[in-house]
Amino acid sequence: MWQNLIDTLDKLGATYDNLANLGEKKKAALINVDMENFPALLDDEKSIVAKIYKLEQNRRELLKDLSITSAKDFYKSAPEPVEEKLFALHERLVENVQRALKIRDDNQVLAQCALDSVQMKLNKIGGAMVEPTYSGKGAGIVTHQKNFDFMA
Repeated sequence: MWQNLIDTLDKLGATYDNLANLGEKKKAALINVDMENFPALLDDEKSIVAKIYKLEQNRRELLKDLSITSAKDFYKSAPEPVEEKLFALHERLVENVQRALKIRDDNQVLAQCALDSVQMKLNKIGGAMVEPTYSGKGAGIVTHQKNFDFMA
């Protein structure tokens, strides 16, 4: 059972590392507005997240089977060489999860900026103009010129 936990934590740490590396690629794609390769990155991310979900379920089952509420307390009850390995893998997992979460947050901001950029370009193409007044919600009032006659 201990070896199963070690293997699961090792796979989980490696998978989170893969997720963080993929997040870096997404970040680069968002910065470069590389939307051709972006769907493939999203597909890769979906498969990695599914793998993480499966590994997390396995990890929880292993911990539940051993009836321990705290992972670190649980690791302390392991034999000496296994305990050190478990603590090291646990720390790696914590670092990789934090890294993946930070990259996810950064990518959310970059994705919103990319959407704003696209909206700005579409407004420019459509001849949108911002009025010199603000709406009741504090946002600018945007009007659109009619550039196309659909009745023609």
